[in-house]
Amino acid sequence: MSSSLENTGEQFNLDDYLRAQEKTRQVVANFAKKITPGMTEKEGRALLESMMDDSGLEKRWHPTKFRMGPNTTKNFRDNSEDYTIVEDDIFFADIGPVYYNHEGDYGETFTIGHNPRHKHLAQSAKAVFYSTQKAWKEQKLTGKELYTFAENEAQKLNLRLNSNMYGHRLGDFPHAVHSKEKLGNIEFSPAPTLWVLEIHLIDDELGRGAFFEDILL
Repeated sequence: MSSSLENTGEQFNLDDYLRAQEKTRQVVANFAKKITPGMTEKEGRALLESMMDDSGLEKRWHPTKFRMGPNTTKNFRDNSEDYTIVEDDIFFADIGPVYYNHEGDYGETFTIGHNPRHKHLAQSAKAVFYSTQKAWKEQKLTGKELYTFAENEAQKLNLRLNSNMYGHRLGDFPHAVHSKEKLGNIEFSPAPTLWVLEIHLIDDELGRGAFFEDILL
């Protein structure tokens, strides 16, 4: 590995880790199907927490985030004003459960209705993630270079990359004993599976954002 920042614990098992991540993705996908107009952000967050509990998680390694409408522009640690989702709207979920003693972390943006700018924003977050991941694979980009690349990709789409959302380590619980460093700060090419690439795009004119994160594979 490139650095002690990429150490894992003795219990780390790649198969269990990847199973935990896939289960995390599925919880988010199932949750998104249940969001309907008239639901408040507070109600949605409570539903998401309940679905995580029902999924058999062992613990949460980071606070559950659910953002609707104008709150989708906020940073991870920002508090949200409660909001009621409407017919044409946008929302995202970001969860950090622990399954099989391994951490999951996944976030995705979804839309309700047919607003083309909402759909463009949600699709763009995914597109920038995957184009950045492709560049990392092909060019062995460092963590810093990943976010420079992602910023340029966002600009091509007339969107702004939120540089406060900078990615991080993941692994067997707790990864923080090995590293609390941000992906966007590291000066080596990150190893596959051990780092989460976070992409948070903001349409300043629209006043809405879109978030997508997953492990680099």
